[in-house]
Amino acid sequence: MSGKLTLISSATASGSSSVEFTSGIDSTYDEYQFWFVDINPATDNAGISFQVNAVGGSGFNETMTTTFFNAAHRENDSTTTLNYVASEDQAQGTAYQKLVYGTGNDSDSSASGVLHLFSPSSTTKVKHFYSRFNEMYNAELTGDRYAAGYINTTSAIDEVSFKMSSGNFDGNIYLFGVS
Repeated sequence: MSGKLTLISSATASGSSSVEFTSGIDSTYDEYQFWFVDINPATDNAGISFQVNAVGGSGFNETMTTTFFNAAHRENDSTTTLNYVASEDQAQGTAYQKLVYGTGNDSDSSASGVLHLFSPSSTTKVKHFYSRFNEMYNAELTGDRYAAGYINTTSAIDEVSFKMSSGNFDGNIYLFGVS
């Protein structure tokens, strides 16, 4: 699906433990995209993850069913892989959903990607999402990471939170509406 992107807001993480978008997600658009640029963790091999909050809810703990798979290639050509990663998915879980395994924290490492969220304002349907990221993982390995699933609530979603699996992070996150 393609369409016109309208920038709604952005956040710059600088040694941040989390970034939360608590406004701008409403019934204006049927699709929202979060663009991540140069996400770099303070802790080596920490992965960016997300969770949502329903309108009027408290805490980022909505129930999700998700899947995760990846393709990877090591610089020296010793490792190539394409696989489903059961340890990174959820079956009706309320944890933050990982979008990448674990990005290196050295100066040349980072992760970038896009998270798509569909119809978050619907009060009759569950909310679907998918993401695609690339990261430098485990020093000298490029990882193409895919996560997808649904948020199992018919309540409208109006807040999204991002954090690392451990520690703080730097980087930029942009919220777009798609028309």
